[in-house]
Amino acid sequence: MADFAIAPEALKDTLAAALGEMAQHVDLALGEVTVTVPAARYHEAMKALRDAPGCRFEQLIDLCGVDYSAYGDGRWEGPRFAAVSHMLSVSLNQRVRVRVFCPDDDFPELPTVCDLWSAANWFEREAFDLYGIMFDGHTDLRRILTDYGFIGHPFRKDFPLSGHVEMRYDADRQRVVYEPVSIEPREITPRVIREDNYGGLH
Repeated sequence: MADFAIAPEALKDTLAAALGEMAQHVDLALGEVTVTVPAARYHEAMKALRDAPGCRFEQLIDLCGVDYSAYGDGRWEGPRFAAVSHMLSVSLNQRVRVRVFCPDDDFPELPTVCDLWSAANWFEREAFDLYGIMFDGHTDLRRILTDYGFIGHPFRKDFPLSGHVEMRYDADRQRVVYEPVSIEPREITPRVIREDNYGGLH
């Protein structure tokens, strides 16, 4: 492993050069580099990040879905769904974040990267389960956190807080049963107390 990490500015330049036209943006903020790639070049770009000499991101340490529909208090005008990955190069001691937007809001779909990193298997299943993002080429894309009969995708911003159904075990029938939600929908607004010198701030 490298003794020290490359400077973020240098990493940004290295990644921009390695990806070329495969990258829409290579941004540096708060000491972290974020690469945005188009869905059509996503798999190709991820393979380059794994294999290119100045990149060598051997480990996919996270992949998650994002729903931008309420981002910026509704001022967001881009695609609704994205997948965001975090990758680590152990050999070069560097990290990168990759963001890719799904072209179709009604049927969000991206290529799988399971063939590049086996760790993507469960991460992509989670993004499918919670956000409804399909990963083309995934060999076992099924729910991983919710029940098999679950309806909808609970991390989408328009999913109701109380869900659609309640599930419980019925001792008389000796099986799990689904019933309409019995909880009254309500919004609880927390009481915020402001102090003039809270935490020593002026």
